[in-house]
Amino acid sequence: MTTAFSVIRDTTPAKAIPRGCVVAMGNFDGVHLGHRAVIGAALRMAELHKTSALAVTFEPHPRSFFSPNTPQFRLSDEAAKLRLLAGTGLAGAVVMTFDKGRASTTAQDFIHHDLIERLGISGIAVGYDFHFGKGRVGSPSLLANEAPRLGIEVDIQPHVDIDERPVSSTAIRMALAEGQVTEATEMLNGPWFITGEVIHGKKLGRDLGYPTANIRLNNNCGLKHGIYAVRVGRGNERFDGVASFGRRPTFDNGAPLLEVFLFDFKGDLYGQALDVAFIAFIRDEMKFEGIEPLIRQMDDDSAKARAALAAAPDAFPKLGDID
Repeated sequence: MTTAFSVIRDTTPAKAIPRGCVVAMGNFDGVHLGHRAVIGAALRMAELHKTSALAVTFEPHPRSFFSPNTPQFRLSDEAAKLRLLAGTGLAGAVVMTFDKGRASTTAQDFIHHDLIERLGISGIAVGYDFHFGKGRVGSPSLLANEAPRLGIEVDIQPHVDIDERPVSSTAIRMALAEGQVTEATEMLNGPWFITGEVIHGKKLGRDLGYPTANIRLNNNCGLKHGIYAVRVGRGNERFDGVASFGRRPTFDNGAPLLEVFLFDFKGDLYGQALDVAFIAFIRDEMKFEGIEPLIRQMDDDSAKARAALAAAPDAFPKLGDID
């Protein structure tokens, strides 16, 4: 029987925290290939130590704390990040609140109080460029230097490259901003996805023969406006479809909205939460001079989306359940 993925927070009583675990530490935005290398190292170390492996991560993202007025395109919000981490084989995650107190904690105090005293770790895996503590003084080399005295094992993972290009959350954001879904999928080890609640719209798609499930994305979402082949999850169900993300220039040029048309689906989705995975970019958003050319283009978009999805029948992010 598989043990459920558990989440430990600052409010979790010390007696409820398992001692001697190995941790993979990072911000894990997107849980991309570089993050997975760190997680893999923690899992291997935990197996040798005959213990469990946990992720240690921070919410909100430290960048949001230090630059609250700067828009931040997050690849995965907290809930999505935890579901992705739960799909890696980790036993759980330690979510540390990143606030004024944590930002002012020195690296040494963080190691001794948070990692050793509170979590009682036996080992830690980090990426080569991960920094922590006040002034970002904490580094992989500091952990390695402290390891013998603390009696813990430290694993430092190098950067991960694809075709000699480093994998990073920033590179993935840039790819999505340019509609380069295939490149983003490669770096993420699976398609990028969002989760959102279906809301009522203006029913324009229904009048065109393409009823859509409308989802409002985060205002800071940097995804390129355009048409995409998507695979949608509702619980354990999967549906193929085509989606438009943008301002609907033919109609109102309003606030960005994700409009998803599910192939061969009948039913009411209002108020339901859907996972929408972006499989392929079809084309840029366009303005049409009339309804007929728009419908012809939508027919063509749907055919292209079906072909792209048929070529990737199993493409969907590997998500786990949270306890």
